Amino acid sequence: MKKLTIEDVDLKGKRCFIRVDFNVPIDQFGNITDDTRIKAALPTINYAIDEGAKVILASHMGRPKGVVAPHLSMNLALKRLRRLLGKNVMMVEDCIGNDVKKGVDGMKPGDVLLLENLRFHKEEEKNDDTFSKKLAELADVYINDAFGTAHRAHASTYGITKHVPIAAAGFLMKKEIQYFEKAVSNPTRPFVAILGGSKASGKIGVLNNLADKVNKVIIGGGLSFTFLKALGYQVGGSMVEDNMLGEVNRIIQKLKDKGVKFYLPVDFVVAERMDMRAEAKIVPAQEIPNNWVALDIGPATSTLFAEALHNAKTIIWNGPMGVFEMDPFSRGTIAMVHAVANSFALTIVGGGDTDVAVHKAGESDKISYISTGGGAFLELLEGKALPGIEALTDKKE
Repeated sequence: MKKLTIEDVDLKGKRCFIRVDFNVPIDQFGNITDDTRIKAALPTINYAIDEGAKVILASHMGRPKGVVAPHLSMNLALKRLRRLLGKNVMMVEDCIGNDVKKGVDGMKPGDVLLLENLRFHKEEEKNDDTFSKKLAELADVYINDAFGTAHRAHASTYGITKHVPIAAAGFLMKKEIQYFEKAVSNPTRPFVAILGGSKASGKIGVLNNLADKVNKVIIGGGLSFTFLKALGYQVGGSMVEDNMLGEVNRIIQKLKDKGVKFYLPVDFVVAERMDMRAEAKIVPAQEIPNNWVALDIGPATSTLFAEALHNAKTIIWNGPMGVFEMDPFSRGTIAMVHAVANSFALTIVGGGDTDVAVHKAGESDKISYISTGGGAFLELLEGKALPGIEALTDKKE
């Protein structure tokens, strides 16, 4: 890495402000349904504790849009964090102000303090400079370990770095970047990209960037219908972005020109409507009935895609193959999870709820790396620079 990491920084006795990503899914009863993101931050937090830092943790949860919303309080993460760390974690009821400063001033080396939801202040998402300075006043050292928000130029991920002496990456951030660079910059071939999800518009930038890097591209999910329509297929009532047809045709031609093998679904599970109780059947891609919607790839497609992965040595996957949240339309995505998990490849999965599908299929342990970033992972795939990474302090040559 060209940026400083937490291992490059002297933390002993310092106020170490760590931007973590504790934006975990919560059910209707306020229970955490997946604590992966909290667990992912533990190596950085424990390292700072062991080094004798005063550890200040800051995160957002949900989208309160600058309003104090009790159901999005960081209190929801506090109990789980205490259990995972095995120590008492203090919490304050805001992330700036005199009470927060008093809380920080009273800390001893090895103490951990969790701040309240950053997005209870509208200035966070606006990257307000005054708000950034107030956050920076709490820190001697700033560590960004929130890869999931690295594509946002917010006060706690970007603005704060202008007002602290040192800004470095945590272990999670470092790992995300290293795995990505290993896969994309210097992949072991054949290199296969799997793209799913709902919209073609969200993946065109990715395909543009990967066209001269990959050997194969597999397209599934809702975005496949825009590709199929661009090739002259009728797709029934399935969602199509008509304004993207020209762009999709250009991408298909670019992939052909680069000699990239390109795979689209050959059959689908279709239903009269998006409802798990609706009548459903399997049809070839050319025979989607009018007004019916395709909600999952079919069994022939699952076999085709698995064969395409057979000799892969590097696989990157973003986006499910169908509406996998509904059991009748989950088989295609689950089959893809098993195919990726059972491949003899470096496998990196991220974004578009793909990580949820991997957990649902029980194959997490067989995936080389599951990224914690949705939008950040996608923007890296597009070849974009991420503000949260760019803002960190450069290593000296």
